Amino acid sequence: MGARNGQAFLDRLRQQPPTLYVDGARVEDPTTHPATRNMARSLAGLYDLQFDPMHRDLLTYEENGERYATSFMVPRTPEDLAKIGEAHRLRANYALGFLGRAPDYMNANVMAAGMASDYFEACEGSGEIGSGRNFGENMRRYYEYVRDHDLCLTHALTNPQVNRARMASELPDPYIALGIVRETEEGVVVRGARMLATLPIADEILIFPSTVIKENGDRSRYAIGFGLPTNAPGLSFQCREPFDTGRDVEDHPLSSRFDEQDAFVIFDDVLVPWERVFLMYDMNLANQAYARTDAVLHMAYQVVNLKIAKTEAMLGVAQSIVNTIGSGQFQHVQGKVSELILTLEIMKGLEVAARAGATVNQYGVLTPARGPLDAARNYYPSVYPRLQEIIQLLGASGIIMMPGKADREGPMGPFIEKYLQAAGANAEERLRLFRLAWDMTLSSFGARQNLYEKHFFGDPIRMSSALYESYDKQPYVDRISAFLKRGQTELVGADD
Repeated sequence: MGARNGQAFLDRLRQQPPTLYVDGARVEDPTTHPATRNMARSLAGLYDLQFDPMHRDLLTYEENGERYATSFMVPRTPEDLAKIGEAHRLRANYALGFLGRAPDYMNANVMAAGMASDYFEACEGSGEIGSGRNFGENMRRYYEYVRDHDLCLTHALTNPQVNRARMASELPDPYIALGIVRETEEGVVVRGARMLATLPIADEILIFPSTVIKENGDRSRYAIGFGLPTNAPGLSFQCREPFDTGRDVEDHPLSSRFDEQDAFVIFDDVLVPWERVFLMYDMNLANQAYARTDAVLHMAYQVVNLKIAKTEAMLGVAQSIVNTIGSGQFQHVQGKVSELILTLEIMKGLEVAARAGATVNQYGVLTPARGPLDAARNYYPSVYPRLQEIIQLLGASGIIMMPGKADREGPMGPFIEKYLQAAGANAEERLRLFRLAWDMTLSSFGARQNLYEKHFFGDPIRMSSALYESYDKQPYVDRISAFLKRGQTELVGADD
């Protein structure tokens, strides 16, 4: 019970593997399969950090005599929120910010939802407390279960891209999108698919309602929320082509360790036991679940801290390139690095503002301020491609001409050592740095990061519209109105 170490994570993954398909075949053991074993080991290393004497007190907290991962902690005070944020950044630094769906992301989700159990209890169809069908009680107990066992969660939000112009019920098969088929005494049977489950080697999958359910009426078979083990009967994951190609870590320093994989999830008449159902049929509750429980804000707080770590790493790589090839005296180089610095300081400022403006919500949870988090969620996807471009421009052809480890150790090694040395490093040091820059920005792993960042929280246009609709602009309109009226009064007084 409580925080677990890396071996416990690997043991559970080996004993209860999710039903994964990669390259046309079932992954029998994710801890040994070439496409998943390195990511599994990296996750194990992340869990081991919780037991490192240097990090234990930050990455875990004590409650009722048990220690839990800090990412499950319910923030009640500013000190709690500061600790949670610092823990997010420490975890993010483990993969230089390139592990977008580390376990603490979904931990923040289930914490907020668990504390907001009353929201789910209000759903039509929720039974009496203790009945096994009370959705609020189910949500709270699920949070406690995940926390108590320190489980790793994945999730999937959107429907397959079949026809965006049609509602899910209008597609050739009404169960292309995940929906409720029928209710039984044991639970709810669901069928269909969801996109996009990142980190499918997780212990459990959390299916929360999509925030864009568009159906006629107030009830919909597509409004559903539940949690299941990733090895549940009828549940399977079809993964994309792996980015971990088995190359040495020196050649692929990120993709060889942190390919978290992406998959679409198939539910082939999967039975969801009643005690694991959190919401069903109610479109209004479904479409507002993330916002009304404040789960989106606690998840966004994790994301802001993750992006701070990622930007710090990209700044570190950029300046290391400049130091290595001796280009720091050029003003255009200084200007490019300064762009990274500005982005970093903006993100750090938004994190501080989110913390400073935190308020206690209706569920008793100290919640970061929405304004700074919404700003970060809209700002970072727009600037991230430029951050990658800066590293590419600073490295230039050096990020292309990069013989691998086998080349350096082969018959051409002496020539590589002579001709690919740099002002501030020998050839091996230079190439290891430039291969990191390549994996950040130009490899298939780096290209996926670019696309992923652009859509991390959804469609950028919809995000901008949501910000416009939710942001309270009236105080600033009132200020301008008051200023204009004051000016007229002052002028009248001057004439007198």
